[in-house]
Amino acid sequence: MRLSPFTINHASLVASWPTTPTEALMWCGLREFPVRGQTVSAWQRHPDVTAYALMEDERPLAYGELWPDTEEDEVELARIIVAPGVRGRGLGRRLVRGLLAEARLTGLSEICMRVHPQNTPALRCYRGAGFDPVDAESAASWNTGQPVEYTWLRYGHA
Repeated sequence: MRLSPFTINHASLVASWPTTPTEALMWCGLREFPVRGQTVSAWQRHPDVTAYALMEDERPLAYGELWPDTEEDEVELARIIVAPGVRGRGLGRRLVRGLLAEARLTGLSEICMRVHPQNTPALRCYRGAGFDPVDAESAASWNTGQPVEYTWLRYGHA
C-alpha cells in the first residue's frame, strides 16, 4: 500500500464511498447525495487543495486532502474517507499518517483538522493518530460562519 497523488480518473469511485446522506455530510459538508464525481473532480482544481489516495496496486482504498494556508502558517487535513468495503482495518489511520508526512513537507508550523462532532469513528481515528482538541476559545473562533460546530483538532498539541 502506498500514498499517491490523487488522479481525477478515480473521482467517481471516491464520490460513491459515502453510503448515506449523513455520511456525505460528515465527510465533506455537502447535503448533496449521492455525491457526484464532478464534485470530487472540481475540488482538484482549487489551487489550495492537494489530494492523495491510499492505493493498493491501482485501486484507491482511502482519500484525503491537504489545504495549506501560508498566511495562517498551517495546513489542514480534510475530506478524509475510506472505501466502505475496507473500513475498520486501520486504513484511515494509515492514510492520516501519510497525510501528516506530506503536511510536514510543506514547512508550515501547524497541522489541524475539523471533524463533524457526530463522526465518532473519525474522531477516534484522528485522536489515535496524535491529534488533540484545540482550546475552547480557538474552536469558537474557528467555528464562526461554519455550518456546524465542528470539533477542531491540532496535531501534536495537548
